[in-house]
Amino acid sequence: MSQSFSKIILKHRKDAPLRRSHRWVFSGAIHRIEGEVEDGDIVEVFSGNGEYLGTGHYHDGSIAVRICSFEKTKFELPFWEKRLGEAFKMREELGLTQSEDTNAYRLIHAEGDGLSGLILDYYNGTVVLQAHSIGMHKASDNIIKALQGIYGTDLKAVYDKSADTLPPNYAKEINNQYLYGNSGETIVSEYGHQFLVNWETGQKTGFFLDQRENRKLLGQYVAGKTVLNAFCYSGGFSIYALAAGAASVHSVDISQKAMDLTDRNVALIDNADKKHQSITADVMKFLKSPPENYEVMVLDPPAFAKNKKARHNAVQGYKRLNAAGLKSIKDAGILFTFSCSQVVDRELFRNTILAAALEAGRPVRILHELTQPADHPVNLFHPEVSYLKGLVLYVG
Repeated sequence: MSQSFSKIILKHRKDAPLRRSHRWVFSGAIHRIEGEVEDGDIVEVFSGNGEYLGTGHYHDGSIAVRICSFEKTKFELPFWEKRLGEAFKMREELGLTQSEDTNAYRLIHAEGDGLSGLILDYYNGTVVLQAHSIGMHKASDNIIKALQGIYGTDLKAVYDKSADTLPPNYAKEINNQYLYGNSGETIVSEYGHQFLVNWETGQKTGFFLDQRENRKLLGQYVAGKTVLNAFCYSGGFSIYALAAGAASVHSVDISQKAMDLTDRNVALIDNADKKHQSITADVMKFLKSPPENYEVMVLDPPAFAKNKKARHNAVQGYKRLNAAGLKSIKDAGILFTFSCSQVVDRELFRNTILAAALEAGRPVRILHELTQPADHPVNLFHPEVSYLKGLVLYVG
């Protein structure tokens, strides 16, 4: 294959991560650049002695190159067809692509599927594209063509929701918009439960697909019990609890828009509103004087830390939140607690919950350790793609 890309030459002994199939090249590892490069350009990375290491997208920042292939490639349509096809086949093996009761899943999970900087979520015929790198955003035409090859007439629309995830100087020139078709909000099915999803106005790509298996697990613990779903967003855990026979469910979120969406989802279940109450409130203030001591509690806050500098404050936030929950939950209560902060690893999160339990003075046992589902795969060589961790606790 003829050479047509600029070259990134690494410093001596800075090639070890790529040789271990890690997919990021940090700016400090670069010795020199041969050729003119702009943000989003495709570049080839070489060791100091001239050995080819990988091809990826360049950006003038801390993560200077996001590797998408360890083999030389032109990043033309066949590349995207192969990569998206491989990802689809894995979801097919998981039973997601032809499921009768689930029609929403993640098709591409960035480095987990070998495409650093790209998220593709499938919602009953609509794919929401979220690019975290300029290079991935510039590849959207080929991505759409590859999606059309996979789904055929089942693909109704592709919505680009990258304005908030791309570098600001680039993002100011783009808008969230339909790149193909036009579908509007839709009802998706997850294990037979119905949810309204609006990718245009909702958080992330419209729904938190990463909690699917954990929502299902909650259903095993709630029959006949009082349940609190804190930071409920669109009421995912609440819907599962109501469907599984909870005596009552309180959904709490500081966002009125989230509560409105929760109410719309509850309305999709016959007579569920009689057992459900939506409460617009700050969760920490709510937990200081809850209306009752719940038997089952879900604490699923947004990420408290986006980077390592914020990690200490995030840990303190998780500790305060969980201590408040542990103090108020009933004896023999079940607490589902989560962190989606990637910089707070599994061990640190567990130690933080330990500190919260000590502060609350409650005996606590771990029943389950939770993570993201299989359609959010973790690349063994790139552990940063693992972000969701959770514990199910039995509180004496």
